[in-house]
Amino acid sequence: MNRFLGFVKKEFLHIFRDYRTLFILFGIPAAQILIFGYAVSTDIKNAGVAFLDLSKDEVTRMLTNKITSSGFFRNNGNLLNYNEIDEVFKKGKTKAVIVFEENFGKNLGSEGKASLSIIADGSEPNTATLVVNYTMAIINDFNREYSGTPARGSIIIQPEVKMYFNPEMKSHFMFVPGVITLILILICALMTSVTITREKEFGTMEVLLVSPLRPIQIILGKVMPYFILSFINVLLILALSWFVFGLPVKGSMVLLLAECMLYILMSLTLGILISTVSKSMQQAIFISLIGLMLPTILLSGFIFPIENMPKIYDYVSMIMPPRYFILIIKNIMIKGTGLAYIWKETLILIVMTIVFVALSVRKFKIRLE
Repeated sequence: MNRFLGFVKKEFLHIFRDYRTLFILFGIPAAQILIFGYAVSTDIKNAGVAFLDLSKDEVTRMLTNKITSSGFFRNNGNLLNYNEIDEVFKKGKTKAVIVFEENFGKNLGSEGKASLSIIADGSEPNTATLVVNYTMAIINDFNREYSGTPARGSIIIQPEVKMYFNPEMKSHFMFVPGVITLILILICALMTSVTITREKEFGTMEVLLVSPLRPIQIILGKVMPYFILSFINVLLILALSWFVFGLPVKGSMVLLLAECMLYILMSLTLGILISTVSKSMQQAIFISLIGLMLPTILLSGFIFPIENMPKIYDYVSMIMPPRYFILIIKNIMIKGTGLAYIWKETLILIVMTIVFVALSVRKFKIRLE
């Protein structure tokens, strides 16, 4: 029994000395519960809403204040005409536009009913549904409060709901761009993350080190074949999205393919960086899959809106490339926008690619340990 207890004690000591094992045992579960607890939320917080008030009376001001002071919505400004609705949606900060009909307050007072329109951004069906439901609940509550006095009697505000970009509320308008983003970064990073470590494990690293190639040439040489194959993969994914799911490309196909090429290059260089800092193929695969898959799904805006999360997660997601590519691909494919609306995200991906290449060259060891 003493021998057995001594053996168990030895195993405990081995575990406590191995920081990677302790991180897997305690760090990952703690990180997952914090991420899932705060990121996985179906609540609406500070969703951007704009108003097109064609009546500009006391009743519309009261209802506008009630909507924006609820804590669920943020006032993104007042529009002047219908032409500005398309512009404000393409900017991506506004989730819905509330349109009050002309003589809204007058109709409500004389006829006991008035109508308004709730136009939601249908490119994110789940968020659009939540925004509409929350707005309807606030309007119904306003109905009860406003008609609470006998002098006013029963009033009815009739909301009309419209979904912009996605009138039929097809769910693959949200999932297909997100899945494309997830697949590309996982496959590209995974493929290149094992390249340098494979050379080390198979004993062929010496051949590379004694060759006249410089580290930057070795890295680019590793990336180029995967870049071409991944681009073919993009063409296949886009073809399946079009023919199987009927997802259109409303914007420029040339711009979309150029952005995909940039994202592929960024993902491949990220994989190379992981490969240069990993000591084994197993470690590289673990970092690529576990370190990229969960944050991409939860913190990139793929499924759960980032604005609904605590501010700390907003800052964390800023260093994640999928956050920017999802915005790019949705704007081009679904909203039909051009480079003028996505230049910031494009510039961020370019900077990330340059940083990953520079770090990979810096971390690349020209001597075997």
